[in-house]
Amino acid sequence: MINFIYAHIKELISQSSSIVVTSHHNPDGDAIGSILAMTALLRKTGKEAVAMVPNDYPAFLKWLPGSKKVIIYRSNEQMADDIISRADLIFCLDYNALHRTNEMEGALRKATGKKILIDHHLEPVLDDFDYYLSVIQISSTSELVYRFVEGCSWLDLIDQEIASELFVGIMTDTGSFSFSCNYPSTFQIAAALISTGINPEQIHRLVYDTYSENRLRLLGYCLSEKLTILPEFSTAYIALSKAELDRFHHQVGDTEGIVNYALSIENIKLAVLLTERKDRIRLSFRSKGDLSVNMFAREYFNGGGHNNAAGGDSFLSLDDTILRLKEALVQYRDIITRSSF
Repeated sequence: MINFIYAHIKELISQSSSIVVTSHHNPDGDAIGSILAMTALLRKTGKEAVAMVPNDYPAFLKWLPGSKKVIIYRSNEQMADDIISRADLIFCLDYNALHRTNEMEGALRKATGKKILIDHHLEPVLDDFDYYLSVIQISSTSELVYRFVEGCSWLDLIDQEIASELFVGIMTDTGSFSFSCNYPSTFQIAAALISTGINPEQIHRLVYDTYSENRLRLLGYCLSEKLTILPEFSTAYIALSKAELDRFHHQVGDTEGIVNYALSIENIKLAVLLTERKDRIRLSFRSKGDLSVNMFAREYFNGGGHNNAAGGDSFLSLDDTILRLKEALVQYRDIITRSSF
């Protein structure tokens, strides 16, 4: 069945003249890595293809080959709308529902081009797409793109540029191969990418060892002043107001990974990072073992994601969102208590 899907999508590509490769709002390493790799691969097959994301992405990903050609929808909506409307084919990578593209959703819903989902998140909204390749057991969308390329017999098209983009996607979505990577195939694919001649140590440094002074000071502030432990719920959270973010000259990507420090505490099963944005409170959830933050985020904060990593939104104030979180934890207490890690 899966080989049939590969063949069918390959045929759709051959019949298309204009292709857009999209990803979700607040794109991360897997989002950027997968769309850059897919776009480069499509161009190697002779197709006109562009990569597009709703809003800007972290500076530590902007060294990637092809990143300068990514279209930021928020920066030029009129041009982006025109590109989407003219596309015969629209790849939807690393998101499971069109609403996850935020401001780009309207243009995508109006588009006449066929939409192809390639993603690994739980509970995809399949009615949003014409075709889908959704496998939740996969470490990352970048790994799924590699498998798609393999299924299309295009592995010879993977050069060092594409390999580095896919490697970044897999590396960042597994926390440097520390979670969501229990299958040998993930490491076999990483090895195959390294065999193209890329330098994994350098790639790791470029992603993880390029913090600004402000970002590091923000991390220190979070851990020393903002970390709250709720031992009765085996939970830790960090809440940052917009004023606090502004104090440290917050840039896109500066809070990435902070929630994992809260999760690293002994006997903590659930960690939450709350950040005040312009129009909402963004919540990032992480958990250990069989405790599902996907279910928690869906039930209480209009979100979702993976079993151990999810996101959600609140349109209350920051203080009221914290109260809402604590109320949700009371209701979720038995599930937290029964979970193992």
